[in-house]
Amino acid sequence: MPGDDQDALDDAIRGYYDADQEDQRLFSRLGRLELVRTQEIVARYLSPVELAILDVGGGTGVYAAWLAGLGHIVHLIDPVALHVERAQARAATNPDYTFTAEIGDARSLSADDASFDAVLLFGPLYHLTDRADRLRALAEARRVLQPGGRLFAVGISRFAPLLDGLREGWLDDPAFRQIVERDLVEGQHRNPTVRQGWFTTAYMHHPDELRDEVVEAGFTLDALYGVEGPGWCLNRDWDDPVMREQMLYAARAVEREPTLLGISPHLLVVARI
Repeated sequence: MPGDDQDALDDAIRGYYDADQEDQRLFSRLGRLELVRTQEIVARYLSPVELAILDVGGGTGVYAAWLAGLGHIVHLIDPVALHVERAQARAATNPDYTFTAEIGDARSLSADDASFDAVLLFGPLYHLTDRADRLRALAEARRVLQPGGRLFAVGISRFAPLLDGLREGWLDDPAFRQIVERDLVEGQHRNPTVRQGWFTTAYMHHPDELRDEVVEAGFTLDALYGVEGPGWCLNRDWDDPVMREQMLYAARAVEREPTLLGISPHLLVVARI
C-alpha cells in the first residue's frame, strides 16, 4: 500500500470531500438521475440470491445501503475518513440491512483472493489520475473477484465539464474555459479555484479509453453504458414527473449508443472475469 490511505489522497481531493458535500449529492438536483439510472443498470446484472459485494470508493454508503437492502452482504472501503464515518452511520440506521465500512485504498485491497461476487468501483477510476494506478485498482478488483464475478466501474466523461459549463453558463469565464480545454486535450481535470461546483482533481475518460483499460486489466466486457443520457444537459426539474419521465426515457433510449456515450457525465462499465 502506498503509505497511509489519507496521505495517498491528493490534497485537493481530500479538501473537496472534507467539505462534506458527498453525503447528500445523490439526493439533490440531477444527482437523483445519476442514482436512479445507476441502480437500474446494476440491478439488471444482480442475482436474486445473496451476493458478497465490495464497494470500493463507496463514499458515504448510498449504494452500499441500497445493495444491503436488497439482501446482499456488502463491505465498503473509502480513503476519506469522513465518508467512512457517514457510511457507518448510514449502516446503523437499519439493523436488518446493514453493511460494514472501513478506510481503504483501491490500489491495495485487504480482501482475500476470489472473496467477492461483485466489485463496485464508482469513484476510484476518476480520482486516480495516473493510468498505472487505475490499472492497479482494476487488477485488485479482479484479484478479489470469484470466477464469473462482475465488475461495475464508473468513469467521468471527458466531455462532462464542457457540457456542464454550457448548462451552467460558465464557459464565458476564462478560468473555467482553461480547465475545459485541458480536459478535452489531456483528460486531466484540475480546479485551481475555490469554486466547489467546478469539481476537483480527476481524470476524465473518453468512452473508448475506459473500455480499453478494463479489458487491458483482464476483464471481459459485458457493456458500456452512458448513465444520465442527454437530458441532464437541459437542467430540467427532476421533481416535475413529466420532465423526469422524459429524462429517463432519453437516457434509456441511447444508453449504449456509441456515438452518444460521452454526452453522459458518468460512464458505467459492466465486466466479468
